[in-house]
Amino acid sequence: MARTRRTPAAQDVAAQDKAATHTASRKVAKTQIIDLVAGRTSLSRKQSGEAVAAVLDSIGQALREGRSVGIPGLGTFSVTQTAARTGVRPGTSERIQIPAGRKIRFKVATTLRGEL
Repeated sequence: MARTRRTPAAQDVAAQDKAATHTASRKVAKTQIIDLVAGRTSLSRKQSGEAVAAVLDSIGQALREGRSVGIPGLGTFSVTQTAARTGVRPGTSERIQIPAGRKIRFKVATTLRGEL
């Protein structure tokens, strides 16, 4: 069966329709972000996927290196150190030692916080 090609205008409408249905759920998946980028730019879905993947990989790599990542209008991701501490194992009430580590922290930008 042969596939028909859509015109760019039809692709935009389809992407907007798809994006509108995605906004109904509470969580936005990576594929939904790709669809939104493709719908708002002149990039194809494949190019949008590559761009989104590159951005997410860059953010992840910077965090693995211990660097902060600021995204204007959204917020700042940073890595913080956690101290070693004593915890309690659920169910047995056994005291356990939790080692020091690192965790990712996110601080919402004031502009976004004001709009929520």
